[in-house]
Amino acid sequence: MTIDQLPIQHIREWTNLSADPPIDESEALRWIDSHLHEEVTLPYDIISRLYGLIAYDRLKRSHINHETIAKEFVQQGKTYTDSDPILYQIEEMLDIISHYSLIESSNFTSFMLHEADHQSVKRKKLQAIEQKVEALEEDWTTHSTTYPSSKDNYSTSILIKVQEALDEMLREIDPFKANEMNGANHVSTTSINQLLRTLDSLKEDLKQILPVAFQGEESRNALSQLDDMVGLYEIKQYIERYYHYLKYQQHRKHLGFHMVDEPELHMIITGNPGTGKTTIARLLANIYYELGLLETKDVIEVNRSHLVGSYVGQTEENTMNYVKQASGGVLFIDEAYSLKREGQTGNDYGQAVIDTLVSAMTSKEYGDTFAVILAGYPEEMRQFLWSNPGLRSRFPEQNHIELPDYEMSELVHIGETTALENDYFFTNNALTQLQNAIDKQKVDESFGNARAVRNIVLQTIFHKGANKLKLDHQNWLDYMRLEENDFRHLLEDSNQEDNPLHQLDQLIGLQPVKDEVNKLSSFVRLQKKRQEEGLPTVPIQLHAVFSGNPGTGKTTVAHIYAKVLKDCGLLKRGHVVVASRSDLVAGYVGQTSIKTKKKIREALGGVLFIDEAYALLQTGGNDFGKEAIDTLVDEMTKHNENLVVILAGYKQEMRQLIQSNPGLSSRFKKFFHFPDYTAEELVEISEYQASLYQYTFDDDALHYLTNQFEQHQTEGNGRFVKNLVDEAVQYQALRIDMKDMGDIYTLKQDDIQKAWNAVKGREI
Repeated sequence: MTIDQLPIQHIREWTNLSADPPIDESEALRWIDSHLHEEVTLPYDIISRLYGLIAYDRLKRSHINHETIAKEFVQQGKTYTDSDPILYQIEEMLDIISHYSLIESSNFTSFMLHEADHQSVKRKKLQAIEQKVEALEEDWTTHSTTYPSSKDNYSTSILIKVQEALDEMLREIDPFKANEMNGANHVSTTSINQLLRTLDSLKEDLKQILPVAFQGEESRNALSQLDDMVGLYEIKQYIERYYHYLKYQQHRKHLGFHMVDEPELHMIITGNPGTGKTTIARLLANIYYELGLLETKDVIEVNRSHLVGSYVGQTEENTMNYVKQASGGVLFIDEAYSLKREGQTGNDYGQAVIDTLVSAMTSKEYGDTFAVILAGYPEEMRQFLWSNPGLRSRFPEQNHIELPDYEMSELVHIGETTALENDYFFTNNALTQLQNAIDKQKVDESFGNARAVRNIVLQTIFHKGANKLKLDHQNWLDYMRLEENDFRHLLEDSNQEDNPLHQLDQLIGLQPVKDEVNKLSSFVRLQKKRQEEGLPTVPIQLHAVFSGNPGTGKTTVAHIYAKVLKDCGLLKRGHVVVASRSDLVAGYVGQTSIKTKKKIREALGGVLFIDEAYALLQTGGNDFGKEAIDTLVDEMTKHNENLVVILAGYKQEMRQLIQSNPGLSSRFKKFFHFPDYTAEELVEISEYQASLYQYTFDDDALHYLTNQFEQHQTEGNGRFVKNLVDEAVQYQALRIDMKDMGDIYTLKQDDIQKAWNAVKGREI
């Protein structure tokens, strides 16, 4: 941070709380923190103003509660200059807040007297009033000694009126104080109640002095609360237009006009996790209530588990019970698509919920008394609605809201807001780590958006607090700072495996493949370095074709390849999802695309390894392999750098597959051919496979193996070797058990010879 980046002039010009501050609270905290750590030197008047800005924003966030820390920041600011107008205004506001809180905590209106009150009840109320008034007057006097006494100040005049009302209240209850048994008869119920109302009215007058932002959520309408949400610009525009449309129709109705087709209040809200579906539903309920379209703003939130019963009739009963609870308000059904499951059987009563709900929505008794809001993932909700025409017709197209995923800048902003809500802020380096932590989790549609970011921040706060810290800090900011090291637990890879290139080098044989992977790794790292230095980069082609016979190590290298790409920062997870034709192709129209997309979703952030991929290229009128290929090509374009696909199989067949589709040929530029192992390599693999279980071969066994591999062609390469060793171990056990001879560690020629004949016999 350099001082040139700070809008000093704008900060100096901010002299009135009625205007918005020039920078936000988090940024002000970072500047103050940098100054205290001598990373930057700020003018004293700017430091003072920044402290005032922090106190001001904090008060807005806390909504007139917990002003202790705000006072501390004001005092810190005054150590640099005691003539800052912002600090003076905040001090005045803090005093109003303190006085308001005193009256509010007394809750006088709950002690209103009634003529019909029994003497004992009246005495109890007067005792409570006496205690409250005496305590409040003492606190009031203490708080008011530092407040300006000029009577032409409006807020001061209110405080004086409160003091006068308290004094009058004490005079009115003097007879009771003098004689608690009979004095209550001489206390005027009318006078006491009038004073209680006066105090309550003065409390509201104090609150009205404060800016609206300091008066709490209940003082702001639903549109204002919506506007405070991060992002969602198109959604905000739509809901604002929807609000004015409903208001316009309400106005026409009051003038005597009518519509045969009343505006529908039922709504569909779709979006991925953490995009704000529940929040939007609650705001819509507030809008309906504010416009008088519903009697309450209550939202009854349910899901499948609340509605679906386990026996005939229970589902209908459950559903109607929640409809009755939602009457006058909103029934919000989350993950509504789960009510219609694929392959639903007669024992699944999800359909009964839909039928009962539709019936209630159109009935005379409940039809216009509540609104239904259905929520869920976009694709699942789309399929769900198309499978239920009766339900779909109750939700007009214009009442469908799709919430987008948040952009990275918006997610970072949400993270900063979450930190501030918990009285923390990020240093500049910590902000970069926050973005890295978000990016690491932002892989597929399961990413929780705002919810995930909130969890990241709370985990970081926990990690900071769980470490052993010295509690002798001298500065308040020390208790609020989140630093780069606090993210270490989220960004460190818990997998402590060897370097993937080292793992590759340890594999037996495969030298051409090793050379290609090493070349690609060097190329990727260099392009990343050029990118960091602002130099032009060559596009990186990561999708690959692995060709070769079975058992040549294609799957093993695929896992190493994924780890290499993760280490280079090109994959977020680095996992491998192995699939074959049966995992992608369905047996009837429309399902292959869904099946393929589901498998691709599993692989996002890693590698999708399709073994025997040429099997997708089958001919026939009812074959859906081509649909799987087309879907694969589309999804590769859609997910771009978030997915690497490896197609594996025999060399000639793979060549035909790639050439059969222009989309494939344009996307697969890397070809790795896995040659068959030589006789020497197969013997070495055999020794390695045996050593995994602490077995060795004697010299005769090794000589026999070498001759066999040199003279005979085997099918399966490494796979053949594994089967061979497994059989040899069993023959060794049989030999030792029957003849009681030989050690248990050594495999002899007889064991290998019998195993060879057994495994080769299976190839016929």
